[in-house]
Amino acid sequence: MLQLQAIRENKDQLIQALEKRNIDATGLLGKVVELDEDRRSLQTQLDNILAEANKISKEIGGLFKGGKIEEANALKMRSSELKQSSKELGDRLNEAAVALEEVLFQIPNIPHESVPAGNKEEDNEELFREGDIPDLGANALPHWELAKKYDIIDFELGVKISGAGFPVFKGKGARLQRALISYFLDKNIQAGYTEVEVPLLVNEASGFGTGQLPDKEGQMYELKDDKLFLIPTAEVPVTNMFRDTILNHKDFPLCYTAYTPCFRREAGSYGAHVRGLNRLHQFDKVEIVRVEHPDNSYHSLEGMVEHVKVILGELKLPYRILRLCGGDLGFTSALTYDFEVFSTAQDRWLEISSVSNFETYQANRLKLRYRDENNKTQLAHTLNGSALALPRVVAGLLENNQTPDGIRIPEVLIPYTGFDLID
Repeated sequence: MLQLQAIRENKDQLIQALEKRNIDATGLLGKVVELDEDRRSLQTQLDNILAEANKISKEIGGLFKGGKIEEANALKMRSSELKQSSKELGDRLNEAAVALEEVLFQIPNIPHESVPAGNKEEDNEELFREGDIPDLGANALPHWELAKKYDIIDFELGVKISGAGFPVFKGKGARLQRALISYFLDKNIQAGYTEVEVPLLVNEASGFGTGQLPDKEGQMYELKDDKLFLIPTAEVPVTNMFRDTILNHKDFPLCYTAYTPCFRREAGSYGAHVRGLNRLHQFDKVEIVRVEHPDNSYHSLEGMVEHVKVILGELKLPYRILRLCGGDLGFTSALTYDFEVFSTAQDRWLEISSVSNFETYQANRLKLRYRDENNKTQLAHTLNGSALALPRVVAGLLENNQTPDGIRIPEVLIPYTGFDLID
C-alpha cells in the first residue's frame, strides 16, 4: 500500500510513474487526497472537542467545591453535548478511514525506474540466457506423455480424486518431487536462509498484509465458515510472521525459506498451454523471503537472482531471465525478474520463478517497521522469490533429459533421488 504522505506530497509524480503500468491513476490518487483531507478535518474537530471536554471535566469539580452549583450543572450539560458530538465524529472518522483504505487498496505499487514500459509479454526485457537447448529429434514427447509412458504422474487419477489440476505423483515421480524439495531447501539453507514450516491456511489479515486480498481474492480457495484461505504461496504466511512488528536496524537481513504446497483456483485458465504440469490448482514450491533495510534491498534482490541462477545451473536446464514490463508486473511488486526454462518438447518458455522487491508496499500494509540509528520508526522492505516452483521444473527436467533409454536425472539430484534414470 502506498504511503499517504508520499501521495500528498508527490501525487503528480506518482500518477506519471503508474503510467508504466498502463494505468491512469489521476482519479484514484485525487480521491485519496480528498478522503485524507476529510479524515484529517474530522480528526482535528474530534481532537478539539476532546480537549474542550477534558478542560470542562477539570473545571466541574472545582465549581462544585466552590459552591457554584448552577455553573457546574451548565458545564455538565455542555459535557454531555460534547460527549454526543465526539461519538458522532468518532463514527464518521472510522467511516472515513475505511473509505480511504478501500481506495488505497486499489492502487498498485510504483514501478522501479528500471522497469520497462509495455503491456504484454513481448515487452518484457530479456537480460540473461544460459544453457544449451537439446536437439531431441522428431520423436520428442511432452512431459504429460512421458509421465504416462513411465507411470510417474497420473493426471486422470487426480481428476477422479479432486478434479483437473490435481495430479498424483507415483513411484519415481514422487521421489523426484521429494528430491527437488530437499535439494532446494538445502541450497537455500546453505545460502543463509532459515527454514520454517508455516500454516497452509491464513486469515484475512494475512491476505491483506501481503496484497493477495483484495486483488487476488477470486484466485484463492476460501473456507468461508472459518474465514480462512488456502495459501497461494509460502510468501503469505512467512512474510506475515512480521506483521505488526517493530525491528531494530541491527536485525537486518531477515532471511527465511519454506516448502509448502500451494493452492490457486486459476479461474479462466483453459487450453493447451495449461496442459499437464503447466498450470495446476495444487503444486509444491520452495520459497525464499527477505526483510531488508531499504538501503540494501536492491543489492539483496540481485543476490536472490544470482542464487536462483546457481540452482538452475546445477540442474543444467536451459533458462533465461526477464525484467518484467510495467503491464506484466504484479500488483504489489516494484521490480520483478522472471526465470523461464525452455521446454524443448513444447517448444516454448515456461515461467519457473519470480524474484521481486516490494519495497515498502507490503510493509505499509503489514505495519512492519524498524527503528533506525536515530531511533526513528521507518518502514522495512520485503522481497520474495521462488527457489523453486516444482511443476515446470519437473516438466523441463522430463522433456529436456529424455533419451531412448529413459529420462536422465541431473547429477546434483542423484544423492536425493537414489537413482539416475527413470525407465
